Amino acid sequence: MSITVKDVMGRMAVAVREDASFSDIITAMRLGGVGAVTVIDADRRPVGVVSEDDLLLKEAGDGRTGLPFLGAARRRREHEKAAGATAAQLMTAPAVTVTPGTPVRDAARSMRDRRIKQLPVIDPVTGRVIGALHQRDVLAVFTRPAAELEADVLAALPDPADAGGELSVEVDRGVVTIRGRVGSVSQAAATAEALRAVDGVVDVVSELDVAPEDRLIVPPLL
Repeated sequence: MSITVKDVMGRMAVAVREDASFSDIITAMRLGGVGAVTVIDADRRPVGVVSEDDLLLKEAGDGRTGLPFLGAARRRREHEKAAGATAAQLMTAPAVTVTPGTPVRDAARSMRDRRIKQLPVIDPVTGRVIGALHQRDVLAVFTRPAAELEADVLAALPDPADAGGELSVEVDRGVVTIRGRVGSVSQAAATAEALRAVDGVVDVVSELDVAPEDRLIVPPLL
């Protein structure tokens, strides 16, 4: 069963208004114990996010990195942030959001691809902020109860009739070892991949045996 954002999200969202000052943002981060805050409009809808990285541009200077490979648009935006005084001027926009029903795996990909540490969670109907998903929340899937994880791993195994025989698994601290026999190399690979897709699995060690006839590759006759 896929774990969704609602299973691990924080029910409290640390947010500031667009006109919040630099010091207000720092205070909100300190009180909330977070490294980023959501910027909301008058209707509590997210319009951007201010992270510690955005605030550090102020301390670093004018935002000019001196790195020629950074695009002109990015350098200009960093310069604007360094000179900014309100959340609207400092934030990264638009806000990348998720809903309670978003799979945690998809949310993790968004964080990785966009290099962000927090995702505002919004109500899919109103669009208003109802919580926040932090990196530590995503990592919580790797601390699932052992019995719960093992149940999902067993559910992900193919039917014995399809696999060509009984398969057994051993789960130890998130590492799944699978043993048994399958009918083909491709089936062994597909089985291991299905287990890797289970939320909370750290790694899969495949000790599957493949039917001998599948190992023999006969080239076509010329």
